[in-house]
Amino acid sequence: MEQAIPRQLWTINRHSPRCIPPQRVKILGAKLNVTPAISCTIVGVVTRGPVHLRGEGQDIVADIPIHAQISARDVGGILKGETATGSALARARIRLDIGKDWKPHGTVRLHYDWTQAPGIDFLGQRITFTDEADRKLRPVVRNLERDLPRTLSRANLPAQVERLWRQSFTSVQLNERNPPVWMRVTPLRILYNGYAMRESRLRFNLGIEAVTETYVGNRPRPVEPTALPPPASAKADGQFHFFIPVTADYAELEPVIMRALTKRSHRPFRLPTVGPVVARFDKVEAYGTNGGRIAVGLTLAARPEARGKADEVHGRIWITAVPRNAPNSPKVHFDALAVAGNTDALSGDLLLALGNSPAVSTLIAQSLTQNFSNDIAELLGKIRRAIDEKRMGDFLITTDLEQVEIGQIKAFGQGLHLPVRARGTARIAYKPS
Repeated sequence: MEQAIPRQLWTINRHSPRCIPPQRVKILGAKLNVTPAISCTIVGVVTRGPVHLRGEGQDIVADIPIHAQISARDVGGILKGETATGSALARARIRLDIGKDWKPHGTVRLHYDWTQAPGIDFLGQRITFTDEADRKLRPVVRNLERDLPRTLSRANLPAQVERLWRQSFTSVQLNERNPPVWMRVTPLRILYNGYAMRESRLRFNLGIEAVTETYVGNRPRPVEPTALPPPASAKADGQFHFFIPVTADYAELEPVIMRALTKRSHRPFRLPTVGPVVARFDKVEAYGTNGGRIAVGLTLAARPEARGKADEVHGRIWITAVPRNAPNSPKVHFDALAVAGNTDALSGDLLLALGNSPAVSTLIAQSLTQNFSNDIAELLGKIRRAIDEKRMGDFLITTDLEQVEIGQIKAFGQGLHLPVRARGTARIAYKPS
């Protein structure tokens, strides 16, 4: 705008036949001219000061201060170069828009914020320059509007948005291990919600609408970027959602069960119709099995307390159970226990009876009972640190987790998975490194 608007806007050269009106005297009730009206030439120059840019809502406002200085050149030989000055403020309001190709364009409107037409009181007359200002500045505004797209193209907005779009096809690590969790981001469209002028910077308000997918294990390959879509006229609420599994590996549960059974085996188990039974637990294995159940395999030996070691029965029994948790609760319990197995003797029913006894089945169920509160808090803490401030090329993403919802526990092949849904807000800032 400094280049487009000349410093000297126009000059004034105006002949006035009555710079000084005729002097009259009253004689016998009649007004008589003593001196004639004196003419003069009013000359001057109108200039503008430095253009100041500022933001006002969706408008970029250019304040254009206008200054005028005029003087009178005496024709009648009486005046001695009278001078006067005056000032006014014109405003050019620029409104931008984004085309389907992401190229910005705009309109420029002149606006005058004066309640009285600016001018100068000089030699008894009012010299205004509102019409002249409008006439001189209108062509400048037309040129500005014509050249605005070329000027705005220097910001290279389409290339910046294209880079943002392509970099948004990515995979973000939510948790490094135990288990490794990744979130794959696939953008659908870019939302455009206007712009704002802050100090000397123009800020475009963009949002990304994307699909997020959560993966446990190796990093998923990002989806191949698609062509940049046209801007979508919708407001970005900054909300994002993702799912994460809180996992209890079966290998971590096995020693817990083993310790509980070993401690309990220090005293006999009392079985109906059999009496006291001495048991030794050699190995514990846990797996996920059909029907969303967990299966705990016990390799053990048992005998009635009254008999010798030669009467021990050896074998393996399986106790299966269904993990459950109340809605939105991190506490997990087990029910619907069932026992099956194979042994090395016909008296293997002793082992099955032992597995069916509350002393064993209830003990295992209690050992498996989990409170995932600490695990969820720990995992969310890791995720907050991982995505609190994430750089993706020239863009900086900051997030806040606000709400957590807990789903239903499931038993899978390698562990118990408690699905957790997290919701929060995200902001993306263009900050080239």
